[in-house]
Amino acid sequence: MSFTNRPQNSNYRNQRTSVPKSRLIVGRKPIIEALNEAVDIEKIFILKTATGDELGVIKNLARKQDITVSYVPTEKLDRFTQANHQGVVAIAGLISYQPLQGVIDLAVDKGETPLFVILDGITDTRNLGAIARSAYGFGAHALVIPSSNNAAITEEGIKTSAGALEKIAICRVASVQQAVDTLKLNGVQIVATTLQTETALADVDLKEPIAIVMGAEDTGVSSYVLKTADHLVKIPMSEHFDSLNVSVAAGIMMYEIFKQRV
Repeated sequence: MSFTNRPQNSNYRNQRTSVPKSRLIVGRKPIIEALNEAVDIEKIFILKTATGDELGVIKNLARKQDITVSYVPTEKLDRFTQANHQGVVAIAGLISYQPLQGVIDLAVDKGETPLFVILDGITDTRNLGAIARSAYGFGAHALVIPSSNNAAITEEGIKTSAGALEKIAICRVASVQQAVDTLKLNGVQIVATTLQTETALADVDLKEPIAIVMGAEDTGVSSYVLKTADHLVKIPMSEHFDSLNVSVAAGIMMYEIFKQRV
């Protein structure tokens, strides 16, 4: 079984650069202040040719907070704002991120069986929103989003999620590997789908602490996940077709977990 992760609008990438002014943080000192005050920032754009000590501070703080930094030409920054951006613009997040370890600890302290959903290359914000909707509906404790190679949380994604992105915990991490390692260290089993297995989803005991990993359409889950997952499973389908949208596949997996646990 494979699943699709393609945008439904050919202008999708262009739409992502249209950001309300209220979400923009412009200039070096304002961005440093925002980072020091732990303002939730989605992404930072830095001019490719920019230099200076303040940029080093911004990069270091961004790295510590798992915030993606992109190096762009001046035309990109000028499309965000006509103000003197000093070679750097940040986009404030629409939601507040939670530390992954903190969410794990909270679930355990409450006596609940952890359920996490890790996104591994999900680049369509509407798929992200649809996955969040299912995750919240089936009782997942958090959506785990690596800071690179995944869709940003946008107004469109929140709308698709029916508000679930504002209710479920969202954990931003540096990488899929970091998320998997942290969860496994806490006794959470990793479950991922692949065509290269004969194990059906329903044949696995999903009543244990679980994190499911949802991968991209073209590449599936990353090689690290394939190597370290506790269970590699497939969703049985008609022999005439083996493709599901990633958000549909995520919903099926979470329903099976929910069904086994109730």
